[in-house]
Amino acid sequence: QVQLVESGGGLVQAGGSLRLSCAASGRTFSRGAMGWFRQAPGKEREFVAAISWSGENTRYSDSVKGRFTISRDNAKITMYLQMDSLKPEDTAVYYCAGDPRWAIATTIEAYDYWGQGTQVTVSS
Repeated sequence: QVQLVESGGGLVQAGGSLRLSCAASGRTFSRGAMGWFRQAPGKEREFVAAISWSGENTRYSDSVKGRFTISRDNAKITMYLQMDSLKPEDTAVYYCAGDPRWAIATTIEAYDYWGQGTQVTVSS
């Protein structure tokens, strides 16, 4: 069983930055896609960013492109999301996800393993 644990969420003012981490433990997979998703109150969970095993391929939603940067450290089995120029509309619970079946994936349905989420609140 794979466990994913997010950390780094918090309260920040608009224009500020946060760095989220997602640490994997348990029966971690040696290959596969990882990604970040978020869910705001009253809204459905949505894709934020994804990264391939090598880190060479990344994908971003249009709403975060140019402001967020996804990365991973396979030696530490950890994925990161650097969030800059944060806006109030970025407020949500952020979830990390992983799956060994894909090189890279951007849909909720593609991921079998999920973290418990970390709250990000951006004040105006």
